Amino acid sequence: MPHSIHLVFCGTPQFAVPTLERLVDVGFAVDSVVTQPDRPRGRGMEMAFSPIKQRARELGLPVTQPDRIKNNEEFRTQLATLKPDAIIVVGYGRIIPQWMIDLPPLGNINLHASLLPKYRGAAPIQWAIASGETVTGVTTMRIDAGLDTGDILLQKEISIAPEDTTETLAPRMAAVGAELMVETLHGLKGGTIRPQPQDDSTATLAPLLKKEDGRIDFHRPAPEIVNRTRGFQPWPGAYTTFRGKNLHIWTARQDGRHLKEGELAVDGERLIMGCGSGSALELLELQPEGRKRMAARDFVHGYHLSGGERLGE
Repeated sequence: MPHSIHLVFCGTPQFAVPTLERLVDVGFAVDSVVTQPDRPRGRGMEMAFSPIKQRARELGLPVTQPDRIKNNEEFRTQLATLKPDAIIVVGYGRIIPQWMIDLPPLGNINLHASLLPKYRGAAPIQWAIASGETVTGVTTMRIDAGLDTGDILLQKEISIAPEDTTETLAPRMAAVGAELMVETLHGLKGGTIRPQPQDDSTATLAPLLKKEDGRIDFHRPAPEIVNRTRGFQPWPGAYTTFRGKNLHIWTARQDGRHLKEGELAVDGERLIMGCGSGSALELLELQPEGRKRMAARDFVHGYHLSGGERLGE
């Protein structure tokens, strides 16, 4: 029965919240929630709770926030005393040490936002969209000593719509993943799941994003730039320079005309940007440095564009 399964939940971001909520809803015993220490956020740099800490407190669950976990005897003793049947890990943000891997009989179960072994790493949703994938998914896996290399337990595919961004896709994946985690725990308890080793030969990586990943490379064809613009929202975004200042591109779509790389063309109130391989993009929503987001027509009128100018210079 679900209530007989005792869990420790390790997570930090909003993506992890639906899984925590669902585990509580169906009656699993979440005996402790482990999340990252509070961090300063916002312009005022005030200390803020992680989304998981906030929700755990609302649910009345005990929360612990160790600064480190690998060589933390107090934390190790705390978890050993709880004797969890499984440790659930969703975006916790720390490498799970071997002593935690060895602790629960059902293992450390991770919800990963890709169809492993594709997109192992810290940013699977972002890189799947940026790479032009039309299908992704969620995977539950047993954590081992490698980077997202453990045995696969269950998987479920999720379609990526042409207009999806990381911000629209992630909540759908989180909801599907929450149900998959419940199904996984039932299956492990009932002995109906056969873990499958990953095929390392087909693995791809989704490394942590860097600010530089968002810089637009005008040598890339227009479809690639569109995908990266969608995938890298809200951070690092897609950006270039215009008249010596930063310019953020929020939304764009492929255009059929041919322009030189980085060249701007104005067609009425439409703004077209030249890309690699003779392709072009229509820029739909932009944000100049120090300004609010604006439609292309407002940008055209506000900056008195007449064409012939260039981006990235």
